[in-house]
Amino acid sequence: MKAPTAVVADDEPMLRAQLVDSLAALWPELRIVGEAAHGEEAVRKVASERPDVVFLDIEMPGLNGLQAAAQIKGLAHVVFITAYHQYAVEAFERGAIDYVLKPASEARLSATIERLKGRIGQPLPSDETMQAVLARLAAVLGKPDATRLRWIQASVGAQIRLIPVDDVMFFQSDLKYTRVITRDGESLIRKPLKELLDELDPAQFWQVHRATIVNSAAIAHVVREDDRLTIALKQGAERIEVSRSFTHLFKSM
Repeated sequence: MKAPTAVVADDEPMLRAQLVDSLAALWPELRIVGEAAHGEEAVRKVASERPDVVFLDIEMPGLNGLQAAAQIKGLAHVVFITAYHQYAVEAFERGAIDYVLKPASEARLSATIERLKGRIGQPLPSDETMQAVLARLAAVLGKPDATRLRWIQASVGAQIRLIPVDDVMFFQSDLKYTRVITRDGESLIRKPLKELLDELDPAQFWQVHRATIVNSAAIAHVVREDDRLTIALKQGAERIEVSRSFTHLFKSM
């Protein structure tokens, strides 16, 4: 019997590598015949390799996952990779498309693999079904998420600063306060880390320690020293420790 094949598309190299490693461990028969860093590359890889399955990150620069899926329909089974539960649920409710939340958990990925094993070799969803699912997802994606935190009001001496969350490199608990570290320095807020986690965009801000949330866009690289992982930032000399509970975020390293 021919081995099943897949293309994996995600613009975040570490998360793409983590998914490839997890698929190798949980589905050893699967052959990864291509990887892509953006939607255009994913479409080209699928057209040339003709895989059974394509894993598509929804949020990619240029051609996003939904746009890529619209071009890929009829060529492969689609699995969306997403950090947003609401998008995943919208896709999954129709049953034509599966999803994996990132960073991919073993339990969720195993469930997806079992469904894919049953679908491979079966007819692909019709164009009408795919168009309906993608249109529904596009409508959800187009709605701004008013619950996401966009600004932080922080104390700097006797002043209150309004800081865009995109400027924050990391948050760290410090006794009664939470430190807010930006390129310009340090501020303090009284909001606990748990509340911040509920309000920040999970695709951008990752908890890497019980006392630390890091902006993934601020990560330069991760250093492994024996059994310890530390994060080096693109700016600033401070190093961030990754606790054992969160090393799965960097499993591919």
